[in-house]
Amino acid sequence: MALLEIRNLTIYYRLSEGWVHAIENVNMDMENGERLGLVGESGCGKTTLAYSITFLLPNNAYLKKGSIKFLGRDLTTLAVRKDGRINMFSEGLRGIRWKDISIIFQSAMNSFNPVITIGDQIAEAILTHENIGKEEVRKRIEALFEIVGIPKDRIDSYPHEYSGGMKQRAMIAMSIALNPKLIIADEPTTALDVITQDKILAELVKLQKEFNSSMIIISHDISIVAQLSTRIAIMYAGQIVELALTREIFKGPRHPYTMALLKAFPSIKGEKKRLATIQGSPPDLINPPKGCRFSPRCQFAKERCLIEEPLLREISPGHTVACHFAEEVSGGR
Repeated sequence: MALLEIRNLTIYYRLSEGWVHAIENVNMDMENGERLGLVGESGCGKTTLAYSITFLLPNNAYLKKGSIKFLGRDLTTLAVRKDGRINMFSEGLRGIRWKDISIIFQSAMNSFNPVITIGDQIAEAILTHENIGKEEVRKRIEALFEIVGIPKDRIDSYPHEYSGGMKQRAMIAMSIALNPKLIIADEPTTALDVITQDKILAELVKLQKEFNSSMIIISHDISIVAQLSTRIAIMYAGQIVELALTREIFKGPRHPYTMALLKAFPSIKGEKKRLATIQGSPPDLINPPKGCRFSPRCQFAKERCLIEEPLLREISPGHTVACHFAEEVSGGR
């Protein structure tokens, strides 16, 4: 049984201007111990997809169709009202969050409550799920701080007394406090310098292996995801357009959007090349284009692409692509 099974997931946001097609027909599995990267431009649906696993979505979010199964249990039955609107305050989900699925939020600087000490906020997450004494909680937090490299005498400090890197480490400590089966890391190194970023990325992989957790890493930076993940899912305009092992994505991308992303990032290997740009802008998801959503920006687009939406299909074992002409286009770094 897979750890996570997502089938035909479709989530819209309701605005006064219309329905935002944030996620459409997403299918994805994850196994125990796997690290899956979600890559794509800002606004492509990465965070919506990841946060939908525990339904940490605003009250204008609606599940149009699909299911999310975690260890065989359909979580949509816990959080979705009859009209499809999502209830992020579902009691059933509170028993899963932090204990089974935790999140390293995108901006640790803004994710902690500024008037409560870091230690008390981590303790609250632990005590919500375990009936243990304060002394035992304190010892566990001290052990967590030692793991992530924060002096234990800073447990009672407030968020504003931490540097950006320390806040990020504290958020990582909180995410592993209950040894969850799945950790969602949303842009875990945003706004950090490259040295701190490298240390935190190394810690994430080390901790994931030590606790035998699975991990979803969200980023628009494909180089970060390449360093952390074993598989990569490329997202564009609310859909997964390519999914494969990390080495296959870099060795032989088969979707034009994946190819364009790779060519837009510098490589430290091989000869120097001029970086490419992706012409145009992502589509308006209130009125997404017919056919392939990438077709207005795709150099390989043909008439079929403008009228027929490509389905995600397997072109080799474990390598799926949503492109009519995936067998005709390919391009490594």
